[in-house]
Order: sequence, then C-alpha cells, then structure tokens
Amino acid sequence: MLACKAKGHDIRFTADGATMRWSCARGCGEGGEKTYGTAEEAARFAAAFDKRDSSRAGDHPTLSTLPLWVARKLRPR
Repeated sequence: MLACKAKGHDIRFTADGATMRWSCARGCGEGGEKTYGTAEEAARFAAAFDKRDSSRAGDHPTLSTLPLWVARKLRPR
C-alpha cells in the first residue's frame, strides 16, 4: 500500500489467549504472532505495545514551528 510505504505501517497489537498478534491497521497484510506462556502475559504485552505515543507530539518541529524550535535551541542558557 502507498500509505505504508510513505508513512510506515500502523501496527496494532491484540491478544487471543496466550497468543499475541499484530497486524497493520491499513490492511496491507503486514503482521505476525507470538505465543507466550500464559494468556495474562500475552495480554500485558499486547496492551504495552499497542499504546499510541501522543505525549511526544511537540518534540519534533513541524514546518510552522521550526523557527521557534531553532530559536529555543540557539538561546543561551
């Protein structure tokens, strides 16, 4: 898929019993699975891996905020 080539895969993780599965939410077919010792362990790993990283939204500047980001980095401390 073009979206996966341009932006990367949108991997989602789920647990089904002791098996954790992952697949691309865009439907390109990328994915896999891993079996753990217990269903609780698979669910714990799936929940940990499936988190979205929106807390780092301001860490990387966009074009509109680039001048502010550069000025902040160049400012003497």
